[in-house]
Amino acid sequence: MGKRKSLIFVAIFAIVVSTFLVACGNSNSSSGDKKDKSLVIAIGSDIISFDIHNHNNTSTESVHQNMFDYLFKRDENNEIKPDLVETYKIVKDTTLEAKLKEGVKFHNGDPLTSEDVKYTLERVAKDETLKEYPNYKQIKEVQIIDDLNFKIITYKAEPSLLHRLSRLGSGILPSKYIKEKGFDYFLEHPIGTGPYKFKEWVRDEKVVFEPFKDYFKGKVDTWDKVTFRVIPENSTRVSELLTGGVDIATNIPPSDWKRVEDNDGTSLKQEISNRTIMLILRATKGYPTSDVRVRQAIDYAIDDKSLAENALKGGGIPTLTKVGPGNFGANPDLYDQYHFDIDKAKALLKEAGYEKGFEMTLHSPKGRYLQDAEVTEMIAGMLSKVNIKVKIDFMEWSNFVEMRTAKKNKDAYLLGLGNSMFDGAYAVDWYRAERNIGETDYKNNKIEKLLEESASNMDAESRTKQLQEIESIVAEDVPHIHLYQEKIYTGVNDRVDYTPTQDEMLYVPTIKRK
Repeated sequence: MGKRKSLIFVAIFAIVVSTFLVACGNSNSSSGDKKDKSLVIAIGSDIISFDIHNHNNTSTESVHQNMFDYLFKRDENNEIKPDLVETYKIVKDTTLEAKLKEGVKFHNGDPLTSEDVKYTLERVAKDETLKEYPNYKQIKEVQIIDDLNFKIITYKAEPSLLHRLSRLGSGILPSKYIKEKGFDYFLEHPIGTGPYKFKEWVRDEKVVFEPFKDYFKGKVDTWDKVTFRVIPENSTRVSELLTGGVDIATNIPPSDWKRVEDNDGTSLKQEISNRTIMLILRATKGYPTSDVRVRQAIDYAIDDKSLAENALKGGGIPTLTKVGPGNFGANPDLYDQYHFDIDKAKALLKEAGYEKGFEMTLHSPKGRYLQDAEVTEMIAGMLSKVNIKVKIDFMEWSNFVEMRTAKKNKDAYLLGLGNSMFDGAYAVDWYRAERNIGETDYKNNKIEKLLEESASNMDAESRTKQLQEIESIVAEDVPHIHLYQEKIYTGVNDRVDYTPTQDEMLYVPTIKRK
């Protein structure tokens, strides 16, 4: 019996020593500490889906960008450069001819070809049910010359084509894979050509990526694993950052700025976003907001500067346009400006027949944007001073998206719109009548004419003036009440080298270990 115990003891001891030696060996291996090579990013809302064409959500694109490469891409100076494209030339105003880089592979090993470009761009350009259709319907067809060479043909002259090919909808999809497996299978097992490949998506919890070893620019080996954790609650997101549970946390609220900055091991990074927060108003007949005087009254009743300085603690810049600095067609006369005049608001309501006010519903996401709930509550308080009683409908982000998709919105909803295209054409297209049918039903004939004219205007100077004129009309007609341009506040662990960008993309290859 004693001998048996001794043998067991020796065996256990051997296992312990062996495990210890392996552990020591791993810590000194070239791959480094596995935990240290795992990057965890906390985001406030989950991605919409892996269909790059059926959403226009910035936070979803910021995750997608790590899986899908674009034909063109903006560099650190915000200049458009070829990405999947090796060379290109503008043959004429309606034709772009390009050659793909050789040796680019999808995550399943299939080579990237012109057929994939044709499938991707014609899908989004022809399917009117897709959210990104309005931004790519200008494309008539993609003509394949050979496996690497192709032409993109537009219906008319297209001044914004390179801008469109450097964002969301030009993330190239694997045509052969989708045709063999089906699109539903692709959505569950997505592949792209990007630096990271899909590993796991647990809805409302996390999205997990791992490096693509055959990436055409070389394997990105800074991180062995990248996890986007969905943490809607601000307090939880901040706590996870402070305790080391995550390396990067987005949308840090003002109440925690000092806490993050003063904490040993974390810091606060700031940048001005390309996102504008606004109220989208119904112009549908039968709604009080169908009267332009009512919309103007709401605009004049809201103190944008107070929202930015109080609710956001300086985290926003008042604006009368969603085309901010750095975007083509920005109107400087409308930026860092706002309307606020209680007496004028009351006079407009009286003129419109609503001197005693009215009731309205305001839908708002909670936790999607910086201080969105606090901002919504402040707006309700401001409108009460002109006898407008606001019923606030706070919604989880997924339910909010479903409401907008089904066009079941009532009087107004709070929304933030970014612009990864950095062309004012994208921003002002939100006023196009056909986009608003059933949702806001807004239409302005002068805007329709300017949209049509600017869409094919290849002269940059006159196109700028056309976009600026649309912005000026909108500032008076207020189908959307522009509140402020949002600032970005991101918490970062000191072991990580990361600075947020204006487009809010969380592009992992730019996130380094210190």
